[in-house]
Amino acid sequence: MAENFKRNDGLPPAMTRLVKELSRLPGIGEKTASRLAFNLLNRPRDEVIALAEALLEMKERIGLCGECFGLSDAPRCPICADPDREHDLICVVEGPADLMAIERARTFAGVYHVLHGAIAPLDGIGPDDIKIAELTARVQGAAAVREIIIATNATVEGEATALYLARALKPLGVKASRLARGLPAGGDLEYSDSATLTSAISGRREL
Repeated sequence: MAENFKRNDGLPPAMTRLVKELSRLPGIGEKTASRLAFNLLNRPRDEVIALAEALLEMKERIGLCGECFGLSDAPRCPICADPDREHDLICVVEGPADLMAIERARTFAGVYHVLHGAIAPLDGIGPDDIKIAELTARVQGAAAVREIIIATNATVEGEATALYLARALKPLGVKASRLARGLPAGGDLEYSDSATLTSAISGRREL
């Protein structure tokens, strides 16, 4: 009868489904997903409901700002809508997490443009797959843009994107600068501390 024995993970189907869904998240393996599932199981019902409602609200309400393409729950994000920001100074980043990292440094008073990726030919990602056309259209449509700070990550893909942007922006007559090498090579903005980002922004150079 041993050949007819069917193994399982010993969990009820609802727990198995939760572990499976949690393990889909980046950086979450099956063991971590199991720990999270058991933690949620032992939490009060109202806390679990609050978490579920927060997830649904995020999915239903959060979209992209129509101007900078950062995360927003309105057609225009609070940064783009702030009249006190320097709207003629645009910082270009790869993703929303990079935008938040620079904001935490509290030294940049301009606005942003989020590319949602970087040029990576080996992965099949070209200039048309990220928000580069939207950036050039934004620059052309603005009354005046003083400077574009290219704050893509210090990776091969980030550097390739920076060079492409510099060439694309040059005919438009706008100054393009790159973050200074205060950032570690191969590092991501998302994991940089405030002091490093402050140094990188203040020491930026023209391309």
